[in-house]
Formats: sequence, C-alpha cells, structure tokens
Amino acid sequence: MTTTDPREVSLSIGEVADRTGLSVHALRFYEREGLLVGPVRRTAGGRRRYTGLDVDWLTICVKLRASGMPLADLKSFADLVRQGPGNEVARLQLLDAHRRRVDAQIEALEECRSVIAWKTAVYAEHLARGDAGGLWDPTTA
Repeated sequence: MTTTDPREVSLSIGEVADRTGLSVHALRFYEREGLLVGPVRRTAGGRRRYTGLDVDWLTICVKLRASGMPLADLKSFADLVRQGPGNEVARLQLLDAHRRRVDAQIEALEECRSVIAWKTAVYAEHLARGDAGGLWDPTTA
C-alpha cells in the first residue's frame, strides 16, 4: 500500500476550498491574517499551491471557528504551532479554555431544547384534546 506524503500533495486554491468548505476569498483572508502554519507555496505563475498538511490544518481551523473560537485565539494558536515544539502547554491551555466555552454553550443549548420540548408537548397535548384556543392569547387579557 502506497501512501502519499501530505507535504508532497499539491492542490489549487479551488481544490482546497472544495475540501475544506472555505471559500476562495476566505482562504486568502486566512493567509493574510496569518492563520496558516506554513507559507503557501506559489507556482512560477504566482498561483497558490497547498499541501495536504495545509488542508488538515484548515480543517481544524474551520471546526474551531464553527465552534465559536474568536479569530484572535485562532491566530494565537496558529502562532504557537508555527513556533514549533516547546509550547505545548500553552496550546493545551488555549484549546482547553475553548473546549470549556463550547461545553457551556452546549449546556445552555440543552436547557433551551428542554424548554422548547416542554412547550411543544404542551401545544401538542392541547391540540390533540381540541382545546388549544387561548393558549397564551394576549388578546384575552
């Protein structure tokens, strides 16, 4: 079985956009903002070429952003990774703080879902009995 070294993969910006779900514009933004951990290679004609490692990193970035990580924290994380070994404790602290924020968001959403489930059950029960009229009707105050 032959596996390709992800550092040797050469992908266009469009291919990376397809693989990561980021737009071409967003990929250029990530590069400008210093969110990539390595330099983006360019062809002799100046076209960007990405590696499999770039795609792996961008996939992590997409999930961190989708989970609400602030851009400043993502930049800090990228800076730490770019610096190389020796700062793993700082990386862990950054990721752990974000995980705790995500856990709190999930807990809050679960509470919201519980209230919504309760309220939908109330409406469903009243509708099934045929006495839903007047449920929270502000016109009958």
